[in-house]
Amino acid sequence: MRILLPGVLAMAAIVVASNILVQYPLGTFLTWGAFTYPFAFLVTDLVNRLAGPAAARRVVLAGFATGILCSFIGTQILGEFGPLVTLRIAIGSGLAFLCAQLLDITVFNRLRRGSWWTAPLFSTLVSSTLDTAIFFTIAFSAALTVLEPGNDVSWATAQMPLLGLGPDAPFWVSLAVGDWLVKLLMALVALVPFRLAVAKLTARVA
Repeated sequence: MRILLPGVLAMAAIVVASNILVQYPLGTFLTWGAFTYPFAFLVTDLVNRLAGPAAARRVVLAGFATGILCSFIGTQILGEFGPLVTLRIAIGSGLAFLCAQLLDITVFNRLRRGSWWTAPLFSTLVSSTLDTAIFFTIAFSAALTVLEPGNDVSWATAQMPLLGLGPDAPFWVSLAVGDWLVKLLMALVALVPFRLAVAKLTARVA
């Protein structure tokens, strides 16, 4: 269980960093947080591989608690258009994180006996897709304005070409697709540190 505390600290650091960096745009459809948040799946997969699903769930719960704290702090900070974190964003963020991470653990366990890359890659791809769908739908979809009627999301529901190139769609869909594509890219990138970390930590235990 030596991996548990480092896993909790790493997850907390990623959640805090992502909550900060999401405030900084990178082009039209992304923020810097899109590149840090996917490493949460790497931490979960490493703990799962080295210490099992029970330890991984503890790390996820620690990350969830950290996310709730970050969301609460964000609701108290006023930006140009109101609180940095709205109720819908807080709900979407918390549900997306918890559901996606728990799904990641489940899929990883189903595939853990396969090739070393199968479990981390496919569990991250599936859970990242769920994460993106839950967060952006809850946070910005016009269909869910009932969650926070006073929150004006007209900027997110305005029609525009998908990613600036495709057919017309609500702007939030372009944000979601851009975020999802980054997650897919980072899932591939994360295979390298996953392989190296498992080999190093396994050798150290042996």
